[in-house]
Amino acid sequence: MNLSPHFSLTELVASQVATRKGIDNTPAPAIVANLTRLASLLEQVRALVGAPITISSGYRSPALNRAVGGAASSAHVLGLAADISTNKLAPKALALLIRQSGMVFDQLIYEGTWVHIALSAGAPRRQVLTAKFASGGVSYVAGIV
Repeated sequence: MNLSPHFSLTELVASQVATRKGIDNTPAPAIVANLTRLASLLEQVRALVGAPITISSGYRSPALNRAVGGAASSAHVLGLAADISTNKLAPKALALLIRQSGMVFDQLIYEGTWVHIALSAGAPRRQVLTAKFASGGVSYVAGIV
């Protein structure tokens, strides 16, 4: 099932962890509606970059989100977030390009080897962060650094 010209439902729910651990990652219809909104945002990113976008993590069922150590309030659980990359740009350059594009998003996080982009159910915050990984944990600083 295609959610947009370049993104399918299968692509947005694929998870090696879910497959390996036997976790059902099938989204409910309301989540599919959110994933359709997310696919539209990803189309904007693809057009901005001028190249395909790879999704390393999209929708996560609550069980899958727990299995990967995701935050309980993660937008991934609502089908409103994706971790992305592209062969055309380094992740930091991708994050900077999205930030300065004027694109409407709720959250953009440069995570080192990928970029997290999310929508919200309410008004978008346009929050831009960089993840810092240390001592087995993660902290966030404002901006792309």
